[in-house]
Amino acid sequence: MEKLNYLAFAMPAFFLFVWLEYKAAQRKKRPELFKYESSVSNISIGIAERLLNLFVAASFYQLYYYVYDNYAIWDIPANWMVWIALILATDFVWYWYHRLGHEVNIFWAAHIVHHHSEEFNFTAAARITTIQAVIRTAFWCLLPLAGFHPTMVITMLLVHGAYSFFTHTQVVGRIKWLEYVFITPSLHGVHHASDEKYLDKNYGDMFVFWDKLFGTYQAEEEAPKYGLTHPLKSYSFLWQHFHYYFEIAESYRRANGFKAKWKAVFGSPAHMDQDIRPELEKKFLQCRSLQLRQLRFKGYLALQIALCTLMLMWFTFFFAYQDIADKVFTLTFILLTLVNCGALLEQRRWIYYLEYARLLLLSSYLLYNNDMVEYIFIPVALLFVAEKYFSLGQRYQGYILQTRS
Repeated sequence: MEKLNYLAFAMPAFFLFVWLEYKAAQRKKRPELFKYESSVSNISIGIAERLLNLFVAASFYQLYYYVYDNYAIWDIPANWMVWIALILATDFVWYWYHRLGHEVNIFWAAHIVHHHSEEFNFTAAARITTIQAVIRTAFWCLLPLAGFHPTMVITMLLVHGAYSFFTHTQVVGRIKWLEYVFITPSLHGVHHASDEKYLDKNYGDMFVFWDKLFGTYQAEEEAPKYGLTHPLKSYSFLWQHFHYYFEIAESYRRANGFKAKWKAVFGSPAHMDQDIRPELEKKFLQCRSLQLRQLRFKGYLALQIALCTLMLMWFTFFFAYQDIADKVFTLTFILLTLVNCGALLEQRRWIYYLEYARLLLLSSYLLYNNDMVEYIFIPVALLFVAEKYFSLGQRYQGYILQTRS
């Protein structure tokens, strides 16, 4: 059992800290720090990133070793002074990766997902996409290129990532003396703000040195308003991931000449035409004003998230021992469920067919594992009977769909 992945236990640790933060918010009488729909959306994106990273993380590590073995400029030994140098170098690389992620359209398309949330709490820290992870891995390759051993780099990235998780909270007030050296929740909250004076500030992940050195430091003054300057009006799992790529493509299509097309892809997000997103939302989302009554499907939604989390924990722990059928089933089932959660919050009528797809996928997987694929007609027939004679669809939609004009 040497190949067990103990990072599976990071997930219950995450939920423990979220629960503790939630209780602290209640104790401080600040219920506005958590919004159910937004928290579910945040966690869904985090689950997807953890799931997809299982398939690509090994490639990240192999890339670090390849760069180190073939192109390292220096042979840096491992001692305590080097560890200090590495943590500073890691945060310096992060600063520039993070800053470019805000200043270049194609990088912002991956990073914008992290800034969608109008909440600022531990769940918002989960809003990372695998596309973003791939981009920042290219930046991290500078560390083994310089000569830091990949094992040291990987260890430091885990420490660095753990620190940044705890800067996504409002239950800790300003710690002014600490802000002389470290990024605190207050300083990182400024980074997540949409107020004009706070835009494009505090890119450092652990230290404030780089922001002060390069003129992007800003202390918290007025209470920040979190989220985007032009909020995304959707909880759609897919739209949250890909909307900005559509915006870039539309901007590129409208651009005349090489220079304008170049700016559409590599220019500043500040210059993006703000009329594009509403037009795309109208085209792809058929935008409407949702007026939900009290969410009576909260329990059902929580069950979906719990199911995804438990499946992901088990899948992560035993990932090295899964065969291709197990991997394809788990990947597809969890992603369908996350799309389902977004559609539930969006009140999309096609969600019912997505439920059919999940049931058929589960049935097919169970039959396949028991060498009974030829009996797939049985669950299909049962679903047909349930729909025709017991009005399953009507009952389901009566429970799920709560919109009104």
